[in-house]
Amino acid sequence: MIQNNRRQFLSASSALFASAALSDTVRAAEVSGYQLGIQLYSLRGFDVTTALNHAAKLGFQQVEFYGGMLATSSSKEDVQAIQKQVADLGMSISAHGVNRFTKDAKANRQIFEFAKLLGIPTLTADPDPDAFESLNGLVKEFDIRVAIHNHGPRHRYNKAVDVLTAIDKYDERIGACADLGHYIRSGQGATEVIRLLKGRLYGIHLKDFAEMKDKTHGVILGKGHLDVEGVFRGLQAVGFPSNGAISLEYEENPKDPIEDIRQCVKVARRAMKAAKV
Repeated sequence: MIQNNRRQFLSASSALFASAALSDTVRAAEVSGYQLGIQLYSLRGFDVTTALNHAAKLGFQQVEFYGGMLATSSSKEDVQAIQKQVADLGMSISAHGVNRFTKDAKANRQIFEFAKLLGIPTLTADPDPDAFESLNGLVKEFDIRVAIHNHGPRHRYNKAVDVLTAIDKYDERIGACADLGHYIRSGQGATEVIRLLKGRLYGIHLKDFAEMKDKTHGVILGKGHLDVEGVFRGLQAVGFPSNGAISLEYEENPKDPIEDIRQCVKVARRAMKAAKV
């Protein structure tokens, strides 16, 4: 009887500890109000079904799609199938991108219609300068945000001020998706960028680089120049929206990134708890 009770206790304890480990992300979100997601480009070496299963097993609550896994030209049936697949895995869809917008108003509208069908609040974007008049009307009509993504040195949206200048006279639903890794390449710290983009920040690509220079390489979160805890404190301080997209993006080792991503998730979870936001 004693031996049976001991086995039952050990079995129950193991289940409890496993459950606690699996719910780390959920508890962090309950504290912060934010959900940890992944930009599926991080899992581009897999087909979409395998990638989504990996994302769920890694503990992500949200996924941000990109065109390689879900084209903006997808049929209603394909979109609905993806929505069901994501929901069945216990996740939601936070955003889609990076999408290019041009002066072609018809093409821009088609992307917004896709976003409405997908049910997302934000389109991550790299708009041409002559696209803004079209976008200004579309964000009002669809009530879907456009979040401008930076791509580092030599890109037209290199630094935070370049984004702010581009969006200054337009509807507040046109804002930024701050790729914190590329800002590191541009010589800007994450917390500075978050502060500068206050009120117009709708997405984060959580990424770290080894050096603050153009030619460098991606590393596990916190191993380079990213103050991960400072990021979550900063997001809370500027009132980052609860339905904003916080997407881990890990670009290294595309054929076998799972263990690296798992380490990044652990770092992000610890930071969310430590920040107590």
